[in-house]
Amino acid sequence: MMEEIFIHRILALFPNAVARKFLLTLMFILVFWVIYFSSKDLEKFLVSLRNPITLNHWNTFRKSFYPEVPPDPEFSPTETELRIKGVMEKLDQLSSTTSTTHSKATLLSPQDTYCRGDQLDVLLEVRDHLGRRKEYGGDSLRARMSSPALKAGASGKVTDFNNGTYLVSFTLFWEGRVSLSLQLILPREGVSALWRARKQGYDRVIFTGQFARGTSRVLSKCGLTLHSSAELCEYLHYCDQEAFYCVKPAHVPCEALTHVTTRNASISYLREKEWILCRRSNMGLEIMKDFTSIEVLPCNKSINIETKCQLGRKTPFPSGYTVKRRWIAAFCKQIELNETKNINDCLKRKLIYLMGDSTLRQWIHYLQKVVKTLKCFDHHGAAIFKTHVLLDAERHILIQWKKHGHPFITKNLFSVKDENYIPREIDQVAGDNDTAIVITLGQHFRPFPIKIFIRRAIYVQKDIECLFLRSPETKVILKTENTRGVSQNAEMFSDFHGYIQNLTMRDIFVDLNVDIIDAWDMTIAYNTDNAHPPDYVIGNQINMFLNYIC
Repeated sequence: MMEEIFIHRILALFPNAVARKFLLTLMFILVFWVIYFSSKDLEKFLVSLRNPITLNHWNTFRKSFYPEVPPDPEFSPTETELRIKGVMEKLDQLSSTTSTTHSKATLLSPQDTYCRGDQLDVLLEVRDHLGRRKEYGGDSLRARMSSPALKAGASGKVTDFNNGTYLVSFTLFWEGRVSLSLQLILPREGVSALWRARKQGYDRVIFTGQFARGTSRVLSKCGLTLHSSAELCEYLHYCDQEAFYCVKPAHVPCEALTHVTTRNASISYLREKEWILCRRSNMGLEIMKDFTSIEVLPCNKSINIETKCQLGRKTPFPSGYTVKRRWIAAFCKQIELNETKNINDCLKRKLIYLMGDSTLRQWIHYLQKVVKTLKCFDHHGAAIFKTHVLLDAERHILIQWKKHGHPFITKNLFSVKDENYIPREIDQVAGDNDTAIVITLGQHFRPFPIKIFIRRAIYVQKDIECLFLRSPETKVILKTENTRGVSQNAEMFSDFHGYIQNLTMRDIFVDLNVDIIDAWDMTIAYNTDNAHPPDYVIGNQINMFLNYIC
């Protein structure tokens, strides 16, 4: 009663209606203020105002990428909302990427019975994490069929229709129980991120040069490009404009550079949300995990290939398959050269030059173990990347491996005293009917802008053309890159980079009479996922090479 009399008296002081409304508003604010600051748990009250209202669907999705962070009471509600908005924007972008769970793979023309030699086709429709159909292609996919009990495997062929659908084709090379696999290596958005990041610069790898100064050593920064105001040493090959630079050490001539080593820099050109796509746990995910295996029967069908493996034949994809770890070419008839006598007969009077990275050095180590008559010739030099030479004086066999020029990435110190690029090495080969050159490029080029790789491949191609003019009977074979599986550092070493380089190399050499050992195809079939596959893979690569030259 007293409260009502008090309120009426207060209102009587303000006969104007507008003034009364203003007064009531002030009184409401005053009451709220008293209640607010009389709260026994102020901090809890503040936090409760900031708790976002979320849907369970989004909460589940957020947890997979972003750990829950307790709200900070020092942030204002506005700042919290901005943080929430930022997270939601990232989720919107990630949710539009390809989902292996929601994408749909459909077996075309399913049959009760499959015969050896048949082609099996699967139509893939990719969808994003919200189940929406994607209308563009560009995903990095890898198809493989296998029979673990038979130690059998082969690549599948993926055709991108650039509209969110893909045709995946498998040739049923062998009989038995066959499993199919289709992996999403990277979604289109991850591919685009890697491609953009690769073009950014040359500084992902740190080169350190070692200069001789009397009996001591001086270290200096080096690289394919250097942005420095200091005096530089330029190591330029004038014919092809391939250059390498070092900061010139004080009182040391540029000619005193003897060794180089490298390490990876802590630099990334990927954005935070792009790194999420390129995490190892999000790469190489299986799409066809619900597919049951199929039974392939002989059906009285035989696959007889009478044409001998020889240079000049175009290599299809897949180029072959493996059964019981033996590689079987799908386009030519092989001879098994796996004994010392057979290999010696093939190699007699041969001069073989292996030019490239350590995946070709594996060849020379394998041959030394298998062919006991080949003896190692000490070419001097230190460490594992020196020039390796095998000789058989009685049969006049020489096999030499020499690493390619910069960039060469390794923590091991390697000599540059006799450093040469592959084009210059080719120039020094006389060539004849008993000379063979095997070239591989790629693994060490992945962390750099692709124009470095393209320039090197073009100059190699030009020098092979010159070699064929003076010695057209010389045999030249390109070995493609081995796959290396899902990398811890996808930005630098992803197989996506190797795949692009593989396509680039084939395009540059398409009009030359060179043959290809498709190590990319072979390592997918063997499922080795290692830049340096085991000996049984190396042995089959070498067997294909010997079939070409013998």
